[in-house]
Amino acid sequence: MSKSDQSEVNTLGFASTTMELQKNFKQVEEIMANFAKSYEHMDLDPFNLMKSSAEWYAALAKDPQKAINANISFMQKSMELYQQSLTNLLGGAVATEPVITEDKGDRRFKHEGWEEQPAFNAIKQSYLLVSKWLRDQVQGVEGLDEHTAEKVEFFTERYLDAMSPTNFAATNPAVIEKVIETKGANLVHGLKNMLEDLETGKGELRSRMTDTSAFKLGENVATTPGKVIFQNRLFQLIQYTPSTDKVLKRPLLVVPPWINKYYIMDLQPKNSLLKWLVDQGHTVFVVSWVNPDSSYADTEFADYLTDGILTAVDVVEQATGESEINIIGYCIGGSLLATTLAYMKEKGDERIKSATFFTTMLDFSNPGELGVFIDEEQICGLEKKMSESGYLDGTQMAGTFNLMRANDLIWSFYINNYLLGNDPRPFDLLYWNSDSTRMPAKMHTWYLRNLYLENNLCKPGGVTIDGVSIDISKVDIPICFVSAVEDHIAPWKSTYSGAKLFSGDVHFILGGSGHIAGIINPPAAGKYNYRVSDQLPEDPEAWAAGATVVDGSWWPEWDRWAKAQANDQVAARNPGDRGMPIIEDAPGSYVKRTLNDINPVVPAAATDVAIQAADAPPQAAANDVRPDDLTAIKGIGPKLAGILNNSGIVSYAQLVELGSDGIKQHLLDIDARHARYDTSSWPEQARALMA
Repeated sequence: MSKSDQSEVNTLGFASTTMELQKNFKQVEEIMANFAKSYEHMDLDPFNLMKSSAEWYAALAKDPQKAINANISFMQKSMELYQQSLTNLLGGAVATEPVITEDKGDRRFKHEGWEEQPAFNAIKQSYLLVSKWLRDQVQGVEGLDEHTAEKVEFFTERYLDAMSPTNFAATNPAVIEKVIETKGANLVHGLKNMLEDLETGKGELRSRMTDTSAFKLGENVATTPGKVIFQNRLFQLIQYTPSTDKVLKRPLLVVPPWINKYYIMDLQPKNSLLKWLVDQGHTVFVVSWVNPDSSYADTEFADYLTDGILTAVDVVEQATGESEINIIGYCIGGSLLATTLAYMKEKGDERIKSATFFTTMLDFSNPGELGVFIDEEQICGLEKKMSESGYLDGTQMAGTFNLMRANDLIWSFYINNYLLGNDPRPFDLLYWNSDSTRMPAKMHTWYLRNLYLENNLCKPGGVTIDGVSIDISKVDIPICFVSAVEDHIAPWKSTYSGAKLFSGDVHFILGGSGHIAGIINPPAAGKYNYRVSDQLPEDPEAWAAGATVVDGSWWPEWDRWAKAQANDQVAARNPGDRGMPIIEDAPGSYVKRTLNDINPVVPAAATDVAIQAADAPPQAAANDVRPDDLTAIKGIGPKLAGILNNSGIVSYAQLVELGSDGIKQHLLDIDARHARYDTSSWPEQARALMA
């Protein structure tokens, strides 16, 4: 701050502005008081921190020397800082050697005032010293179990993030500078922003990260040309329009996570992974999951497998006429994919010939920072909350991820929107990040317990799907894993452990950056580098040391690997070429369902019926047999329903009459590969549907 600026502060007539600010802040106090009164029933300790803190304090009390050492060090450094700060203030200059400095990656103190002005430099160093003192108190405490220790350390860091001097107007030189520049208008406008966000969040402060009005799906995000060719209760399937005359014979199915929406892979043409894949000659299909509401409360993880991926595979085969398919799974979509591959292996279904996993954990023994949110008490709390609504609200999931990077995803917007009084800027990635999805209660509970809490997926037979024992180690098709070195959601060493579960060849690629930027890294950007190797020693550090390092994006590396599996080409395929119905243009309607849309999805009747088999014309059903939707029976997908229709089985009554063994034999008479279908429950389901 210059001397002229300081003089201006002294001469500013702040009386009227101060009175107005006091009125506004009084209004905020009243709002927060009403909020607290209205939500007295709210669980204010959802992470069970009181118990963890008590355990930490008890353990620390047994080792007083640790606290004594931390206090002595803190006092010595504080005295050193006091002497230095006094000298700097008297001399008007900052010492060249500070007592303590922030980490290189800490962007909170980038304003020059933190270095050039002695008072703010002293504030910053005081904060850093207190932070170090508190970390010394909570790290490495003997007598704490590992999970409690991790939880205490994690939330101590979040507390320190919140207490940063950058988050307070009186101790942030950038904010004071803005106050002088705007005569305090930034604080007034920031207060208005806060009140708007409180109103939008219905009493909960949900800071806007971006100007959401600047984006519209299908117009300036998610614009890759394509068509929705199938939909059921769980997903829409998009087939993208080819951009090359020839395409690879094997189609490519992409399975995104349902924790968020698929268009992270299709934000803008310049960074769209889906468009790039199309341009490389792949016939690309992508699953667009529904944003579920309370009517999906009983939807299971198994439903995402049978009515999700398996159904999508049926549709891709129908749309292309190809029985050999390549597939990609991203994050939890990859966890589902691995489960599906093991399921298909057990069933003798060999249609998927290669699989790729983006930032996917299969071994959850070391889940990273997400592990602090997973224990019996917290899951029970979530189950109780989900039992009331039938789902986990998307804002809670988003809040968890934001908390893991609080300075970047919470406090930076708090400073920008409220203290500096700026309006959020348009940013496509943050628009996607704010477009949250809900989780069906039953599915989410199963997922948290079986994968995170009990780590059952990596154990042979640890989980069972529709009576099928899941053993990933039996999957022997070519596998490619793509992970990111700075990923805090799926730590790369954990994904590496999962890659070693397969019995076939595994190609492991380790890209730069994190969970999103490490995957959405187009070649034209020229960013980061990646490591790659087909050799997977036990130690991931040994793998990293021995892997080849290549500059730039990993996308071309993956494309070379995929084409090495099979590079035969055919004429380009367009959506609808084989008689598939064109429901609507991409990106479809399911992806447009926001958290404010809570009406259940009811697929149009014309798109929720069985799809005719590609290899046979439809046969007329008997006039005295009433046609039914066979896909309503769990285990019968659209392709199989079409096969049954073509063979004359069109009603629930016929299935009941045939019985389980009769249906099995009927399918075997059509094709021996149909032995993979479990028909044991079909007659009973058909009888129930007839009631």
